[in-house]
Amino acid sequence: MSHGSSTPDTGFRERLRADCGRCYGLCCAAPGFVASADFALTKPPGTPCPNLRADSWCGVHETLRERGFAGCVVYDCFGAGQAVAEREGADWRRDDAARRRMFSAYPVLRDLHELLYYLHEARNLADAAPVHAELDTMIAETERLADRDLDTVAVMSTGEHWAEANAVLTRASTWARGGYPGRDLRGADLVGADLAGDALAGANLRGALLLGADLRGADLTRADVTGADLRGADLSGAWLAETLFLTQSHVDAARGDARTRLPGWARVPAHWSS
Repeated sequence: MSHGSSTPDTGFRERLRADCGRCYGLCCAAPGFVASADFALTKPPGTPCPNLRADSWCGVHETLRERGFAGCVVYDCFGAGQAVAEREGADWRRDDAARRRMFSAYPVLRDLHELLYYLHEARNLADAAPVHAELDTMIAETERLADRDLDTVAVMSTGEHWAEANAVLTRASTWARGGYPGRDLRGADLVGADLAGDALAGANLRGALLLGADLRGADLTRADVTGADLRGADLSGAWLAETLFLTQSHVDAARGDARTRLPGWARVPAHWSS
């Protein structure tokens, strides 16, 4: 994946976008999930979903939400699925060795790709210039780890690297939010909270629980939403055009309407009201 990091990479979102046509349904087989509001059934890790077809496409893709699989709709592998498939060069169904290798490497590579997404976004923030050099170093190291062969990736422990990178990302966030009197709501339990119209510009919402929160008309300019849970949150009329570390998964998990202002790269979910 090496592309160099001496200058901002404006195409990182496209490079780290999932392409199901170049994968073998890894996200439908390698991870596990339990029956809940997000999944209609329980599936152990390493077990193909019963909706996964032989051609590696989902048999109920067009009606996932209606069938109780909202968790599948908002899931994002950040391009790790096709990266694993291309590196293996074959379907995981080929033999047990390929299956074990691909299923073990996939979650590790997915985590590294997600980290690259955040690192590249931070590197593109002009206000985070004081930590650009650190970000360049972290991007180069993360790409080095992600470029390893699948057998090596499968047994890698990335916790220490994530922690080191997260410290740099936190500093980048602080610089980027410096011009705003943002509230510190890190990890806050805001489930169902009434935040309609609130001025959340520059807020630190890292890891905040915003499930079902009312964020109608809220200004989230330069708010850091890294790891925030926006499932079911109402973003109707909210301003997210400059929200920090926003992902397509955040957008897909929430509700919104035609008045919601999204970044130019974001896709408007089909379930949003017109």
